[in-house]
Amino acid sequence: MDTVNDKTIITALHRLVDHYGHQNWWEHDNKIADWVAMILIQQTTEQNANRALDNLAPYLSVDQLREMSLEALQTHIQPAGFYKQKSNYIKALMNWFHAHGRSLDKFDHYSTTELRKELLTIKGVGDETADAMLLYIFNRKVFIADQYAMRLFDRLGFGHFNKYAVMRAAFNHLVKDISLKQCKEWHAAIDVHGKAFRKNKQLDETWLITPTVATEE
Repeated sequence: MDTVNDKTIITALHRLVDHYGHQNWWEHDNKIADWVAMILIQQTTEQNANRALDNLAPYLSVDQLREMSLEALQTHIQPAGFYKQKSNYIKALMNWFHAHGRSLDKFDHYSTTELRKELLTIKGVGDETADAMLLYIFNRKVFIADQYAMRLFDRLGFGHFNKYAVMRAAFNHLVKDISLKQCKEWHAAIDVHGKAFRKNKQLDETWLITPTVATEE
């Protein structure tokens, strides 16, 4: 991808963030809450995931989640759907974290590539979830090539992609020279905009790539 196109994409994403404002996703004081939420949100709505997370609110620690019976955990997270699968995923995540020292700081010496490979060994953690964890839990800059990003980039003429890994490889370099905060907000703005477009297929998006529109980076 050439420099001109990179600049066009970066400008469009900055405009999205400016338009929708900072979403401040997954900034809970208790990172376990954010981490569990990334499992709960799989294949369900934000509303349902939040209901399940609210049920777990008194138990959001490594020890409590590991010690809780599988049946009790399933009851708490039932609003999120696929609760039998997700209960096993949460258990696997907490057991993995416990086995790795229970401290996020202990991962500082891992490269992003190494840490991603580790995360992908956890049951229930696929490419997109691993990248969300890298970005919001471990504060590593990565481009999340989710379905909203694929559809937006296709509509804007930035490329047609139907495989997560291929799109991620094509655009992950774009996050190198932006702040961690901006990287998080790119992902959030893409998803917020994608939900808005889903409700209104006639939504004008030309302003994202019109050269005469001024933006602040």
